[in-house]
Amino acid sequence: MKNIRVILYGVGAVGSLIAKALLEKQGIKIVGVVDIAEDKLGKDLGEVLGLNKKLGVKISKTADSALSKIKADIAVHATSSYLEDTYPQIASIVKKGVNVVSTCEELSYPHLTHPRLAKKLDALAKKHNVTVLGTGINPGFLMDTLVIALTAVCQKIEKIEAVRVMNAATRRLPFQKKIGAGLTVKEFKNKIENKEITGHVGLKQSIAMIADTLKWKLEKIVTEPVQPVTAKKTVKSPYITVKAGNVAGLRQKAEGVSKGKKLITLDFQAYIGAEEEYDAVTILGVPNVKQKIQPCVHGDLGTVAVITNSIPKVINAPAGLLTMKDLPVPSAAVEDMRKYVKIEK
Repeated sequence: MKNIRVILYGVGAVGSLIAKALLEKQGIKIVGVVDIAEDKLGKDLGEVLGLNKKLGVKISKTADSALSKIKADIAVHATSSYLEDTYPQIASIVKKGVNVVSTCEELSYPHLTHPRLAKKLDALAKKHNVTVLGTGINPGFLMDTLVIALTAVCQKIEKIEAVRVMNAATRRLPFQKKIGAGLTVKEFKNKIENKEITGHVGLKQSIAMIADTLKWKLEKIVTEPVQPVTAKKTVKSPYITVKAGNVAGLRQKAEGVSKGKKLITLDFQAYIGAEEEYDAVTILGVPNVKQKIQPCVHGDLGTVAVITNSIPKVINAPAGLLTMKDLPVPSAAVEDMRKYVKIEK
């Protein structure tokens, strides 16, 4: 049995974590790497990952240059949250006949905000007989796929709510900066206005995925403005000290509305000093379902796992642009990864 040949597109903070996890997996071989950062070009992947050894795989600038020299079964894509930015990158991989699993949040359910690009990418994937999937821990699992799975025990559903509360002190410094930790409220609001802080990307996509799966026709999906969460007392992370009254992080809610009724509510909170971390799903219906994971699933570890575990499912899936609701029930691939690959496209 041949190894699954993987090309990495993007080895930044998250991409590097995925790369290290793949190096530990049996049955997978990293055969190529793409990254646009000038300081990484031409370097060995081992050097970029901070390992004390060379891996014999050098960083290329484009998918075309990397895939002109090698063959790959799937690309793990981890660059931007936004489909308009990532579409050219993903399309360049697809045109080489390579499957794609991406961390791009908007790609988790692109039909909502970018229907034209979604249709175009679906057609391109089918033309080249490959599969494209956007996923991750959130969006991709906790506030959509898990919710959908839990609805299976319900005869009737009136309302759905999912809440994620994270203590950002346990996350990377870039994430803490991304949520505005340490800023004054005025600085936070200025960064929101200048779009330096964007809030959580993916709430709309998660709501649309849930609603479409349940065949609910929503009148609108409303994403509330990002709100700062201020510290009641001085709180610290290994990187940032937040004084009382300053911003420890953020909160954002989104709602799926039909006939004036809020059918789906998603509530995302990430801030330094959260006393309780959890992922909770509440379904009001017949029967009611109340599920709570404590502490919340670690974002980086969960993202790496969902991306990695999706590799065989994407390779096995029919061609086209798919979402998590289109694939079999998610599961871990803890053995030799080749054991989970059944179908050759």
